[in-house]
Amino acid sequence: MRTLVSTSQLHSRRGKSLYWLVFGLVAVVFTVGFVFPLLWLFLGAMKSPAELAHVPPPVLPGQFGVRTFTQAWDFMDLGRYFLNTVLVVAGAWLVQLAFDVPAAYALSKLRPKWGNVVLGLMLATLMLPASAVLVPTYLTITDVPLLHVNLVNNPLAIWLPAAANAVNIYLLKRFFDQIPNELLEASTLDGAGPVTTLWRVVLPLSRPVLGVVSITSVVAAWKDFIWPLLVFPDPAKQTLSVALQRFAPDTPINLLLAGLVLASLPTIAVFLIFQRNILAGLTAGGVKG
Repeated sequence: MRTLVSTSQLHSRRGKSLYWLVFGLVAVVFTVGFVFPLLWLFLGAMKSPAELAHVPPPVLPGQFGVRTFTQAWDFMDLGRYFLNTVLVVAGAWLVQLAFDVPAAYALSKLRPKWGNVVLGLMLATLMLPASAVLVPTYLTITDVPLLHVNLVNNPLAIWLPAAANAVNIYLLKRFFDQIPNELLEASTLDGAGPVTTLWRVVLPLSRPVLGVVSITSVVAAWKDFIWPLLVFPDPAKQTLSVALQRFAPDTPINLLLAGLVLASLPTIAVFLIFQRNILAGLTAGGVKG
């Protein structure tokens, strides 16, 4: 295989030095680019309003501590909005698994007629910007077809649209495609139906991709802003991201930054804890048997 740098040059002393120099520079630049905003946010939350208003602002706060975070928690009543967000995220996660897993299983293993057409239409929705479907989706949840109910200020307004996730269905289907059909045929010979086969054979083998779908679903629902802003006009039912935006005009800047830090901690923790599972699930290419 021909590459930009030959193997002999890469194994030479000069080649190795140049390689690690370039690799180190790229790693440092990207690390700074991703970490610096988070570090600035965390340090800014511990500064006083006077320090933040100073030009240029000091790099480090005059006093380290968690006092600003406790004040922000009480001032904006963040506990209520954390509970609202957890309820929305948990429901969105469960609904996505309940709908996307059977849909992907049907497209992969049951192979219904016109299944490829349905999958193609699902993937075609990825070509549309999210803003293009906001109005049709909002009109749908304000007057649900057949039922004629209004889901505004109802968590179902978040949960039901979340189920139509083409990316999750595609990831699950690609993984299910690689599960040997012999395992499913053996299960059928033992008298198991499609639902039993899915529950007892397919799902235990699909833990890596289920972990990826679960993590991405939770993070996406946690940080979503536009859709919760539209469907939760009642302040008492708003999620954390919407509540912080509503408090922004009347909240001291350091308390607002502290609230943003607190809102970011769960998603950062999820990524740091499960980053290996995310990569393993995305790169899982077969089933050991």
